[in-house]
Amino acid sequence: MGYVFRRTAPLGRDVSGNEVAQWLLRGRGAPREGPADADVTVVVFTDYQCPACRKAEPQLRMAFEDDRKVAIVYKDWPIFGPVSQRAARVALAADRQSIYPQVHHALMSERRLLEPPVLREVIERAGGRWDGIERDLTDHARAIDAALAQTRREAFLLGISGTPAFLIGPSLIEGALDRSEFRRAFRAVRKAG
Repeated sequence: MGYVFRRTAPLGRDVSGNEVAQWLLRGRGAPREGPADADVTVVVFTDYQCPACRKAEPQLRMAFEDDRKVAIVYKDWPIFGPVSQRAARVALAADRQSIYPQVHHALMSERRLLEPPVLREVIERAGGRWDGIERDLTDHARAIDAALAQTRREAFLLGISGTPAFLIGPSLIEGALDRSEFRRAFRAVRKAG
């Protein structure tokens, strides 16, 4: 009975009346992946050291690859301390080299501590230049800090208590989902649309 209920119960809570949610779904000013004509947008709040985020990442990835009419907007919310903050800053700097999605996926699957040598290796494997990252971390420090502060405000205004959180259409879902739950959420957005 519990399994049936979980598979048929609505995912998340309705935030369609929340202006912040509507602004986030337009995906402006944050790293994004997917087609410009996507009919479903997923805004994902994550931390690179969050175990549940790491569990959900490959599931979202598979659902995204199954359905090429979905766009993902990434919101780095480093709530697990200084190591998370450094990784999020590097990821946001990587967006200036147009390699954010590759860096994001690599950081989510990286099992080593996200220390500077590991971050450098991730950037270089993604085809980026570490010297450019270091320069952007300095030259664009205020913009990166502002992006992280904005994500904190958005999470607060949406009432998110931690990572991961997914804004999928009008639904805000907290906690890890599996591939089928992501696909069900995509269908629900289209059905409601």
